[in-house]
Amino acid sequence: MAAKKVTIVEMALRDGLQNEKVVLPTDARLEILKHLLDIGSRRIEVGAFVSPQWVPQMAGSMEVTTAAMKMKTPKGTEFSVLVPNEKGMLMAIESGVKEVAIFAAASESFSKKNINCTIDESFERFKPVMALAKKHKIKVRGYLSTCFGCPFEGKVSEAKVVQLAKRLHQLGCYEISIGDTIGVANPAQVQSVFKKLKKAIPVKKLAAHFHDTRGTALANILEAYELGVTVFDASMGGLGGCPYAPGAAGNVSTEDVAYMFHGMGVKTGLDIEKMVAIYPWLTEKIQHTLSTKVGKVGFLKPLGKVQ
Repeated sequence: MAAKKVTIVEMALRDGLQNEKVVLPTDARLEILKHLLDIGSRRIEVGAFVSPQWVPQMAGSMEVTTAAMKMKTPKGTEFSVLVPNEKGMLMAIESGVKEVAIFAAASESFSKKNINCTIDESFERFKPVMALAKKHKIKVRGYLSTCFGCPFEGKVSEAKVVQLAKRLHQLGCYEISIGDTIGVANPAQVQSVFKKLKKAIPVKKLAAHFHDTRGTALANILEAYELGVTVFDASMGGLGGCPYAPGAAGNVSTEDVAYMFHGMGVKTGLDIEKMVAIYPWLTEKIQHTLSTKVGKVGFLKPLGKVQ
């Protein structure tokens, strides 16, 4: 029987903003965070401790994270940050955050282009991060990107996806987010990959991360949900993209995912009306229209019977 409740991990402040041209200052990012809390988001990635030289949009993540950790938040709220290496992990510890995310790729070319190292080298970088996490009792989430296709190599081996997801699980990641980084996946592919993953890793430890470049993100989420996945990454407004894949769209929009699940009678804990209400404000901050469908048009408002 399919779950009647799912969790949406909010990506707007990290995966979303890091791929936008506009660089928002700390106060604007904190303003977005307050909106996310108000709409009901309880798992939010607030930034990334990466080099501002390579990702200028994430400069100031220390200020954002430390301010977030001081906020009075509803019970059950969890903030996390992305860390690429030991240096980033030390910054995370300093910020006081209780969850971090590490990231690997299922494609060697994407790994080299994205984080300037091979896949095996990336796992070597994770070792000191995991040791520090254990010492400081910090939860670690693992991202595995390009699981359904790579902008450089094209097709990605499903066996390799399973093998690398298992490595992240064995490393100690409490949850592994399976990513369609450039938005090429289709439901048949999602079914094939997640069926194999479920044989290797408990499904409750799997999450799905889809981008909506080719309009298949919601169909892919539904397929993963029917296979037992209940945690999905999404981004308010559909913010973001992929700097290494020309034309790639952002994360699937939080509004669209929530609308689909609510219509199916599946709870997300999110307030769609509030998300729709802040769409104009968000587009003004980002300085362009966003890809969300529901955010733009809201709920159906019948015009009335025609006599």
